[in-house]
Amino acid sequence: MTKTTVSLKPAEVKRDWILIDAEGLVLGRLASLIAARLRGKNKPQFTPNVDCGDAIVVINAEKVALTGNKVGQKLFHYHTGYPGGIKERTITQRLQGHHPDHVVRKAVERMISRGPLQRQQMKNLYVYAGDKHPHEGQNPKKLDVAALNRKNTLSKA
Repeated sequence: MTKTTVSLKPAEVKRDWILIDAEGLVLGRLASLIAARLRGKNKPQFTPNVDCGDAIVVINAEKVALTGNKVGQKLFHYHTGYPGGIKERTITQRLQGHHPDHVVRKAVERMISRGPLQRQQMKNLYVYAGDKHPHEGQNPKKLDVAALNRKNTLSKA
């Protein structure tokens, strides 16, 4: 019996659809789990140079939880493009703003290694601020992230 390493080709990839409800989940732990599943690291046939991850739909991104003092202290900087145009917003302002889904998307994006493969993998992430999403036709499997580890949610003890 010879042992061989399986190397997937892009045409051989089987992609599942996963639905994650982000309400009450800790942002960093959620982003880490999503990044690993987007890469395909949870699959036995993981191939580092092929996009072999699942398609992930995240709902209720505006209700994600933060630990510690990040709610009032964590700042996001951006530039308007004009001289002296550096602006900053707290994470609370971003979650209550026009695109609260960008907070989750950026957290996941920064956990995947940069390059063309990252851009391809990020196309399989669908984040929605509310509980409605247009992917019912794909029959996504619901993943209960809160049940995986007790630290994935904020405990009110």
